[in-house]
Amino acid sequence: QVQLKESGGGLVEPGGSLRLSCKVSGDSLRFYTIAWFRQTPGKEREGVSCISSNYGSTDYKEAVKGRFTISRNNAENTVYLEMADLKPEDTAVYYCAADSGEWCDYAYQDYWGRGPQVTVSS
Repeated sequence: QVQLKESGGGLVEPGGSLRLSCKVSGDSLRFYTIAWFRQTPGKEREGVSCISSNYGSTDYKEAVKGRFTISRNNAENTVYLEMADLKPEDTAVYYCAADSGEWCDYAYQDYWGRGPQVTVSS
């Protein structure tokens, strides 16, 4: 069974950086497109960034373009989300999700992680 385990959340001041990791177990990462989502209380979960299994194509929500970078290391079975110039509005629980499709599609995911909290506050 495929499992996703995130790490790297925490508290950071505005303008700071964090790196989230999503470790895949139970299968090879190379078969999956991975997306990061985030959710705050009272709001729907939203797709933030995605990296496809096919050619490693990437996608970013407009609000994080130029600040977040997604990457994958298939040998380590891990996807990373580098977050820079963090803002208070980036505060959320961040989830990674795996989709067996070859292209990014936030609407459909096969597996979910449990999500670390990211808090941006002074």
